[in-house]
Amino acid sequence: MATQPTKAGAVTLIDFAKSIDPNGKVANTIELLSQTNEILTDMLWKEGNLATGHRTSMRTGLPTAIWRQLYGGVPASKSTRATIDDACGMLEARSAVDVDLANLNGNADAFRMSEAEAFLEAMNQAFVQTLFYGDTTLNPERFMGLSARYSLSSALNGQNIIKMGGASNANNSIWLIGWGENTACGIYPKASESGLQHWDLGEGDDFDGNNNRYRALMDRWQWKCGLTLPDWRYAVRICNIDQTAILADTTGTLKIMEAMLRARARIPALGKARCAFYMNRTLAEMLQIQAMNKSTNALSLKEGADQFGTGGASGSFVTNFMGIPIRQTDALLSTEANVA
Repeated sequence: MATQPTKAGAVTLIDFAKSIDPNGKVANTIELLSQTNEILTDMLWKEGNLATGHRTSMRTGLPTAIWRQLYGGVPASKSTRATIDDACGMLEARSAVDVDLANLNGNADAFRMSEAEAFLEAMNQAFVQTLFYGDTTLNPERFMGLSARYSLSSALNGQNIIKMGGASNANNSIWLIGWGENTACGIYPKASESGLQHWDLGEGDDFDGNNNRYRALMDRWQWKCGLTLPDWRYAVRICNIDQTAILADTTGTLKIMEAMLRARARIPALGKARCAFYMNRTLAEMLQIQAMNKSTNALSLKEGADQFGTGGASGSFVTNFMGIPIRQTDALLSTEANVA
């Protein structure tokens, strides 16, 4: 008898068995693959003004004002502008669960809900990864992320790139971002829905590896998303942070906090935006150790909510640098190339 190849991405009986507890109920799955991406709770969103994204008009030059003499005329002048188009990408995922598999033990709804949680986590991770590292010159179906925009110190926004001493391809970055409608924010296409959309497609025909039909319960997820920076001054990148030296730096010899202070000074008006520092788990750990060692009064570790209302639960601690919260984002890599 010919065997039926397992369809790539399909849920198998082995997957189902692992999701069932000894009492025949859907088990509470420990999501070992889940990440911490606190940037998702801070990021602000707005509807774009284009069907494919958002167009920003930026002032690039001021009109000329002169000191006029008596009987002297004043030449006409005007400001100059440039337009920048930010495109959105379409992040999608689909699932198909064999009807007979889903109905085992009468737990179809609970089993599909468990699968949905995994899809949500996968899409969140894909979005944040693109937010930091998306490059439409390499992957045109995505959107342009932060690193691709802040990768050349000789560019206009190069003054918001603060380079540390790392020289290898094992570097980290810290980002200071000021979220706001006119500073930095997420976008979704004009006349579309914001956020992650879900469609329960119900029961229908799906196909196995031999293109034979079977009945399945199907779902579709879609997220039309992008990033716009109407004012590039509200994002600062501290790059070239050497991963190999950072964990031993409990007293601040690498001057990370000095760089964070310089980044803070680059933001034109802190009160105009919702500012936060973003770093990976290694850097967050290092700064928390320094906070516990009370190496500086500028760095604090305290229980409760920050100014965004995040935290506040019992046992929840927030690390701040000069009043700006520090967020942990696992999508930030420790293998970044050196920024020249």
